[in-house]
Amino acid sequence: MASPPATMPAVVITRPGGPEVLEIREVPRPAPGAGEVLVRVRASALNRADLLQRQGRYPAPPGAPADIPGLEFAGEVAELGSGTTRWRPGQRVFGLAAGGAHALYVVAHEQTLAEIPASLSWIEAAAIPEAFITAQDALAQAALRAGEAVLIHAVGSGVGLAAVQLVRALAAVPYGSSRTPDKIARARAFGLEDGIALSSGLEELPGAVRRWTAGTGVEVVLDLVGGPYVTASLAVMAGRGRMVVLASSGGAKPEIELKHLLGKRLTVIGSVLRGRSLDEKIQVTESFAAQVVPWLAAGKLRPVLDGEFPLPEIQAAHRRMESNASFGKIVLRMD
Repeated sequence: MASPPATMPAVVITRPGGPEVLEIREVPRPAPGAGEVLVRVRASALNRADLLQRQGRYPAPPGAPADIPGLEFAGEVAELGSGTTRWRPGQRVFGLAAGGAHALYVVAHEQTLAEIPASLSWIEAAAIPEAFITAQDALAQAALRAGEAVLIHAVGSGVGLAAVQLVRALAAVPYGSSRTPDKIARARAFGLEDGIALSSGLEELPGAVRRWTAGTGVEVVLDLVGGPYVTASLAVMAGRGRMVVLASSGGAKPEIELKHLLGKRLTVIGSVLRGRSLDEKIQVTESFAAQVVPWLAAGKLRPVLDGEFPLPEIQAAHRRMESNASFGKIVLRMD
């Protein structure tokens, strides 16, 4: 492969604000250090964290670009840092980054990459890492067992739809909530057993869970909303149930009714990927590569695409996500 250029186009957050603060600028290309790989990004996907970073509400962790968002990518190995042995130039890889993936090049540690199955396009591959690694890791933390009922809030999101498929692959039963009935209907095609639209509030959730589980409650909850969803979920969980809270877009200070938490001996786990140590990120990537990637290659799991935008249309991509109308992942093409 030809030597990478010294500069590259990237999405730059010029100041905190709405989508209009995003610009495409020419910036210096990163260089891989020891044990790292430079990836020529072919596609990247949008996540809620990118919107929060743009708004000034979610600063990048140390070592990540402060003004270039992007947490996941699919591309090809362009250059190896010193001591890197796992990959060779030209290999197709995908993975997570602490930031900076909405650019033509990104640097990643060699052990936080997985090989893209030959059956997947760049666009499909870019829609996978954040959603499937997050969902797999959350289900592992919940110690999901075959036959258990799982309630997934925001089931039409990228992580929600990945979780539905993984729950099925693990021989458990996925249920879900969404703000609109059309997302529940569409999620059935990916294995959702049943679901409920909660557009007007959470009052109908207990009755729905009673119907689904014959009154026993759900053993596992994946909460991608937060706020009052945490409170409502505690009330519909089975004894010794486990809830993993993955977001706080619905509110950062939920009320906890201790009678449910104590009486049913429930476990509530908070989880985020972005701020974890390198060793932890290596561990979740290796688990993803060993279990999930073969299922993707075999077609047992599949990415769910809402739409794709060329990089210059980054503002429109952000507006699409902010509309809450998206179903699955919004992908950026690095043409």
